[in-house]
Amino acid sequence: MFSCLNLRRRLRGGRQGSSSASWDAMSKPKTQAPAVIHKVIMVGSGGVGKSALTLQFMYDEFVEDYEPTKADSYRKKVQLDAEEVQIDILDTAGQEDYAAIRDNYFRCGEGFLCVFSITEQESFQSTSEFREQILRVKNDENIPFLLVGNKMDLEERRQVTVEEAQARAQEWNVSYVETSAKTRANVDKVFYDLMREIRAQKVAAAKPDNDKKGKKKKSGRKCVIL
Repeated sequence: MFSCLNLRRRLRGGRQGSSSASWDAMSKPKTQAPAVIHKVIMVGSGGVGKSALTLQFMYDEFVEDYEPTKADSYRKKVQLDAEEVQIDILDTAGQEDYAAIRDNYFRCGEGFLCVFSITEQESFQSTSEFREQILRVKNDENIPFLLVGNKMDLEERRQVTVEEAQARAQEWNVSYVETSAKTRANVDKVFYDLMREIRAQKVAAAKPDNDKKGKKKKSGRKCVIL
């Protein structure tokens, strides 16, 4: 679980976590290959709902008040298109106080969910800074990345239009999805879509170099609002 870092793990009794994962590994037949691990980083300003989205995905719980921390890590086994995989999620703090340590976190990630609140224009503007930092650290413009507009259940307080967010996503050549951690709308979708992007990049990286020549990243990523 993000082994390159000494992170505080949030584990709950009787739920999927590193302890239960170790138990699973012991109880499974030795001939069974270990599940593929996809490492996801949650980024975005403080208070936009990164932790709420993560906890909804992990435990089907909506947590409205969450104490900011440097980073919390989570682990869960899921079925991704009929394949059992493991998702490791690192939920990073959005406060400026932690900006200096994000580089270490970002180096470990294979894909990023960049979250802002549709009710806060400032959080949307901050997504550019997070993306720039990610690209600088990863040195790869094709890194799996989704732009996520959270709190879609608060439509009456919207400050960021769909068109504005979609335009930025198109500029970055990434997908834009609106979510609600409260109602669980599109919560699973953003995590599974990102895992599919991570998987596709791993498959492409495993191919011989001559198979990669001349191939470009697909354009025209979609916007999803349900």
